Order: sequence, then structure tokens, then C-alpha cells
Amino acid sequence: MRLVFAGTPAVALPSLRAFLASDRHEVVAVVTRPDAQVGRGRKIERSPVAALADEHGIEVLTPRRAGDHDFLDRLRALEPDLCPVVAYGALLPEAALAIPVHGWVNLHFSLLPAWRGAAPVQAAVRHGDDITGATTFRIVKELDAGPVFGVVTEQVRPRDTSGELLDRLAESGARLLLSTVDGVADGTLRAIGQPEEGISYAPKVSVDDGRLDFALPAQSLDRVARAVTPDPGAWAEFRGERLKLGPVTPVDAPTLAPGELVVERKRVLVGTATGPVVLGDVQAQGKKRMPATDWARGVRIEAGERIA
Repeated sequence: MRLVFAGTPAVALPSLRAFLASDRHEVVAVVTRPDAQVGRGRKIERSPVAALADEHGIEVLTPRRAGDHDFLDRLRALEPDLCPVVAYGALLPEAALAIPVHGWVNLHFSLLPAWRGAAPVQAAVRHGDDITGATTFRIVKELDAGPVFGVVTEQVRPRDTSGELLDRLAESGARLLLSTVDGVADGTLRAIGQPEEGISYAPKVSVDDGRLDFALPAQSLDRVARAVTPDPGAWAEFRGERLKLGPVTPVDAPTLAPGELVVERKRVLVGTATGPVVLGDVQAQGKKRMPATDWARGVRIEAGERIA
């Protein structure tokens, strides 16, 4: 089939590579978000999907809005049979949905109808789900509500961060998306409507969502920190300045007051509403990321000092 692939970040690359390697389909163009400033230097860069398309000499479409007339005209001219989508990053209007013969098929990183929305992997980690997965479905006007073609499941490991879990789902999901498009091409695959029960939503995660509240139980802090790692990242304040934090680990140790810091030879403990947690890596403002013990030795934490 003639495909126009839509995606933007690195998590979309395994799927795009799968289609590029397939001898059954031709990727005639990609749709991705426009070039943007990235990193501390605010350098303008192509999206990972655009960069990979450039390497293969594939046309790159970067509409400001997917409803722009010029974009819709070019999409019609390409005459796609189907448009696979992985983390494109913008809503698709009905005018665009109507163009490909077999519609737009999205790879979503949850077991729908659970965790519809922008941050399904973060939601699964934050809520302590044991099992999650990926779903392929036909995009409709309503958010992540279209009929489902297939699913693949994935265990959420006890120490998984969202980044680690998403990396595994990107690979297994790529195989699912390719098999879904193969099935649509063969006419052997039929989409089935989502159940009305079990619907939940996972809105976009903000920087404020990454602030750790040490008045919470240790298990909750552990989940929150892993859910926002690597993006947008966990943080707290120490001596009035923001401190970026890696995942924290609950441990069996004497109880401390919420936020109270205790420095030991090989670890830094912080009190919570239940038992303490051990800090992992720490990054103070203007400093490099380092083990918490190195940071603690540098700032010389006083008895009873707290992080908040």
C-alpha cells in the first residue's frame, strides 16, 4: 500500500523503520511537527521522524495545522491508501481523516479504552498498573475512541521508568502496527468497537506534575518519580532552589519527618509519610547530574534540613 506516515519523536522511529524495511508497502511521505528549538542552546532541529525521512529521501510535510489547505491538497495528491500514526502530536481534522482510502491507523501506548490521551505510559506507571500494552485503532473524531484492530501486552516491571517502558512498547508496538497494516491490506483484519466500560484518561504531564511531595507515602513518591522520568523529570526544592531528581527508592529504615534529609556513607535518605526513600541522581541548578551522596557532601547538609 501507499503510506503517508505521521509521527514526530524518537518513539515513532521503530514503526517508521518497520515500514521502510517492508517489501509490501511504500512510504511516499511523512507528516511531522515543524522544526523546533531544542536543548539548552535552543538550536533549531528537525524532528527525529523528519531526520530519518531525509536519510531515505522521503518527502517531509510539516503543516502548522493539519487542516491547512496546502497540506490537505498535497495529501490528496499523494493518494495514500493508509496513514499509520505514532505520536504525531496534533489533532487531525475530519477533512484529513477522509483522504486515505483505509483511514488513519494509530498506535497508542495503552490497552484501550484505558488511558486515552497524551500520556498513557506515565499514567500506567503512576497508578501502579501491573500490565499495560499498545493498541492499534482507526482514528475517529473523538479522542482515542476509534475501533480497535489489535493489541499487544507488556508487563510493567517494578523499577520501570516511563522512558524504559515506552522504549519496549515502541518496539513491540511497531511490530503490531506493521501486522495491522498488513492485515488491512489483505482484507483479513476487522476493527472492533471499544467497550463502554473501563474508560480512563491520561492528560499531558506538566512540569508541575514532577514536583515530589514528601508528605506522600514512599510508594506513591516512587511511582510519581518513575512516571515523570525522563520527561518532564522529578524535582523538589532545597534551600529555595530547584533540585532535579532521578527515581527514588523506598527502603526499610527508621522513620524520618517528611522531607528530612539524612546523609549516610553510601546513601542519602529522605523522610516521607511512611518509610524513607533513597535519592538516586541529583542535579542542582547550573550543575552536572551526580550521585546524591556527592551532592550531599558538596552542600554539607545540616542536621534536620529538609527538601520540599
